[in-house]
Amino acid sequence: MSSAAHPVFSGLQPAAVWAHFATLCRIPRASKHEAALRDDLLAWAEGRGLAAEVDAVGNLLVCKPAMPGREGAPAVVLQAHLDMVCQKNGDSDHDFLRDPIVPVLDDGWLRAEKTTLGADNGIGVALILAVLASDDIAHGPIEALLTVDEEAGMGGARGLAPGLLQGRLMLNLDTEAWGEFYLGCAGGLDVNVERPGRPDAVPDDHQGWQIVLHGLRGGHSGVDIHEGRGNAIKLLVRVLRRLEADFPLRLAALQGGTARNALPREAVASFALPRGMGDGLVAAVAELEALLRGELQGVDEGLMLAVSPCATDSLLAPAEQALWLATLHAAPHGVRGMSRQVPGVVETSNNLGMVDLRPAGGSCNFMVRSLLDSGSTALADEIVSLWALSGTAATTDGYYPGWAPNPASALLKTCQAVYRRDFAADSTVQVIHAGLECGIIGAKYPGLDIVSFGPTIRGAHAPGERVEVASVARCWQLLTAILAELR
Repeated sequence: MSSAAHPVFSGLQPAAVWAHFATLCRIPRASKHEAALRDDLLAWAEGRGLAAEVDAVGNLLVCKPAMPGREGAPAVVLQAHLDMVCQKNGDSDHDFLRDPIVPVLDDGWLRAEKTTLGADNGIGVALILAVLASDDIAHGPIEALLTVDEEAGMGGARGLAPGLLQGRLMLNLDTEAWGEFYLGCAGGLDVNVERPGRPDAVPDDHQGWQIVLHGLRGGHSGVDIHEGRGNAIKLLVRVLRRLEADFPLRLAALQGGTARNALPREAVASFALPRGMGDGLVAAVAELEALLRGELQGVDEGLMLAVSPCATDSLLAPAEQALWLATLHAAPHGVRGMSRQVPGVVETSNNLGMVDLRPAGGSCNFMVRSLLDSGSTALADEIVSLWALSGTAATTDGYYPGWAPNPASALLKTCQAVYRRDFAADSTVQVIHAGLECGIIGAKYPGLDIVSFGPTIRGAHAPGERVEVASVARCWQLLTAILAELR
């Protein structure tokens, strides 16, 4: 690891953790593009004399021997993922494949300008790297497993080979609420839809128009799904269908969302209308904006609709326009049901996360989650069946199992006891609706005792993501104390 850290990190404690997070900000790490960061970390580990290897799917495993006198302590797997969700505001020219993240310190929170920060799961990675770098922390054998492709399908965890890990205890550092230990999570899968089309010519007497829906909060499609935040795709489809009732609208394109596991914040549609209808269109859009803002009051009232002329080269065939808009309108999004076993936790949900519709064809993606594996497959089957009514190909992909809670976990009891001793308070035990790699890894290593925790992170998967600096210091204190307690 090289190069000077951004000055915002100067003075932040613990310095070792923030120094490693500075590296993660400096080196781009979009999902499926983690190689540069992984190679940097591999060279760093080997330079410290640590045993390190990259497995067949690109995960990095670094092993650190026990500190002298702790050779008999149980081996612990420390696990986090290298990649980050790459989201930015529409007015940002940030290139996630080339540009470093620009951090900003704001009233005790670290955030980024106009982009995601990557605290999810960069802080977890930084905590692990600080353990590997330390020479004064009491611990037994450490296996640091830094996975790839978590945010785009959990490919690293799904490709992890059985037999690679020797430890029987695992601390996952990928949750986002200080003071909570997580003992279970949702599983899920994706539904991918594709349909070809044939472009129609734009009539000579028509003019092109564009509507941009923006200003929504977005967020994590698992953590924030229960809040009822706006989905830009669903809302813009609704706008288009309302406009169809009063205008002879011919659709040219519809795009929205950029990540399967992020609530879509922005969407844009282009279409053609007979000339002379612009004033009526502008007035109708203004009315719809007021209507939607009223419905989202207190939740997502920053919604805005912007309408302007634009160029259009070709249009969807009328039958294709009707099929796509009707099916997207009918398609589920949001919470399907709450858990009966874990009060207050979403059991099953679905995120319509991305759509790309053009005259020559279109595609969209749904990410389905459930605490019950049967719940996610049942909802995915419903979505596939909906599209089948029009003969549209919809396939499921990327299935991963949930992480079933183990209330008798000995590791959990140790974590709770250390927390109570060192912070003079009781922690809470939670099950999270978001997906963690714990279920996949646990399925490959039966009997692995797993607990997850992390600092306080807000707004993950959306611009404005931020991490509370003080909670990172507390996580470091807790992590090192747990490692010292395990004998």
